[in-house]
Amino acid sequence: MIAVIPVRDGVAPAGADEAICEASGQALLIGSRTAQALENLGQVAHQVWLVEATIDAAQVISAVNHIGRSHESLILPASPDGRDLAPHLAHALGRNLYAGAISISDNKVSVSRHGGLSIADFSPDASFIATLQIGIRGVDSMSASPTITSVDIAPTSNTAQTSVISLAVLPPDASTMDLSEAPRIIGGGAGLESGERFVQLQNVATALDASMGVTRVITDRGWADHERQIGTTGVVVDPDLYIAFGVSGAVQHTSGLGQPEHIISVNTDAHCPMMQMADIAIVADANAVLEELVQLVTGASQVGAA
Repeated sequence: MIAVIPVRDGVAPAGADEAICEASGQALLIGSRTAQALENLGQVAHQVWLVEATIDAAQVISAVNHIGRSHESLILPASPDGRDLAPHLAHALGRNLYAGAISISDNKVSVSRHGGLSIADFSPDASFIATLQIGIRGVDSMSASPTITSVDIAPTSNTAQTSVISLAVLPPDASTMDLSEAPRIIGGGAGLESGERFVQLQNVATALDASMGVTRVITDRGWADHERQIGTTGVVVDPDLYIAFGVSGAVQHTSGLGQPEHIISVNTDAHCPMMQMADIAIVADANAVLEELVQLVTGASQVGAA
């Protein structure tokens, strides 16, 4: 198996390291400034091919054929680019697609179904395409440096000519980006007392260039959309920073958190699971702390505007 990692302007998507580990360290990085992206992925890779090319199915297939691995199954991270590219590859190659997999091997693929309530196991008898859920696996570090090969491929004949020029690649808006891709998340749980608190939470998240996430009880109450729900029945995330307001830390929620580098938790219960997981645990009323944060970020924005 080979992990196919779409790279944009030197940045690999969330879940790239996990996809590479699932492919036993075999990775094809395709896109722009792939060597720069490898700087953050070299510790999990064994053999890497770098391809500076357009991110599309035809170019991926050309690259895989060029390195003599056309018979291999392809794993992509379930990032926006990965989810978009995978079905095109499956159609072009005439292969089965396993989307949203939680475990992948040559002879078994496990896929999460019904919002994480069930798992379907498949036994492929031929090469396939699969996307791996982000934050579900974790990573394994390699002791040795990877073998790196730069691959030059000609543009595919069906590449359309265009007069459009790319001037810059802008960072995504944290308040609207795919939650699974967010590097910083501010989460709210049942400890926040009303729907208005989640309007405040969103405002604070926007001010701090973070995304808002919630627990299932909040979406059940209709205080936030389901796409903001973190957990086994929602979105699996893997942020660098997770700040939890009034989140108790039920296993259905924490199992979808991935492995955040830093966790801050605000809760009146000093012994709840979320507080035990936290690097910084603040024993306080989450509503009062959120109110103070709103005042701080509002004041800061007014000063900046002046």
